Amino acid sequence: MAGETLSKRLEARVSPAAALVVAILAVSTSAILIRWSGAPPTVAAFYRVLFTVGLLAPLAASRHGEDLRSLGRGDALAAGATGVALAVHFAAWFQSVEWTSVAASVTLVQAQPLFVAVGAALLLDERLTLPKVAGMVVAVVGAGIMSVGEFLAGTAVGPYPLAGNALAVVGAVMMAVYVLAGRSLRARVALVPYVTVVYAACTVVLGAVVLAQGNPLAGYAAREWLLFLAMAVGPGLFGHTVINWALEHVESSVVSVSLLGEPVGSTVLALLLLTEVPGRWTVAGGAVVLGGIYLTARAREE
Repeated sequence: MAGETLSKRLEARVSPAAALVVAILAVSTSAILIRWSGAPPTVAAFYRVLFTVGLLAPLAASRHGEDLRSLGRGDALAAGATGVALAVHFAAWFQSVEWTSVAASVTLVQAQPLFVAVGAALLLDERLTLPKVAGMVVAVVGAGIMSVGEFLAGTAVGPYPLAGNALAVVGAVMMAVYVLAGRSLRARVALVPYVTVVYAACTVVLGAVVLAQGNPLAGYAAREWLLFLAMAVGPGLFGHTVINWALEHVESSVVSVSLLGEPVGSTVLALLLLTEVPGRWTVAGGAVVLGGIYLTARAREE
């Protein structure tokens, strides 16, 4: 099929490991672009996904038309549900970045492997082993250190740090739902058709949220439109789409551990570009959270 041919060409020309490095660097810019934007968070999320769909649509139509036409009703509904989960993830996380520090928000939203492990145990009969539970406990302790420590010390960054941290956790839960819902579907559907359908459903949901909130869809400055496009090209295409492709060619444990580079990259960029210095409790708690995520991800592969 055309999808398989394209995938084989990419695999022959691009090192999956190198592609993964590029993807992690790309997703690390997401929080910075959100902070630079003056648009409401749901509007920024909507246009990020809409522009991503627009960039993928010509490729999906020209090279993957047969795959899209052969997509069954059940798979289409599953992809739509996955897109709904992704929309809630974006809505929660974009707002989180506005309300708490970049370091806290990005670290907590990357806790999705913990919820994937729980969901897999409940829905897919994966066993919750002691190492998995230990990793989860470590991550939860780290999240508490990040949130409560800075709050009690009076050094929390952002207008609503506790609410922002909570929304980041909601974003992590929804990302776990996205991963679990798409796991079986992704095994049957080629990458470009899969992400096109999921992103399209996500766009519809986010558009409805924007309208329900009464936020305008037009009238933004040229700078905002460039930021929306940058979100789609960077974190969207070169970030999450490349990560989805890399999962076919690199062990999932490697991808899970590599994703821990996003909080580090985002924190460094926030320091350099936003002059946002994370508090000592955020740094300490973030290190504990990352350690817990690593332990959980590694345990799931053993």
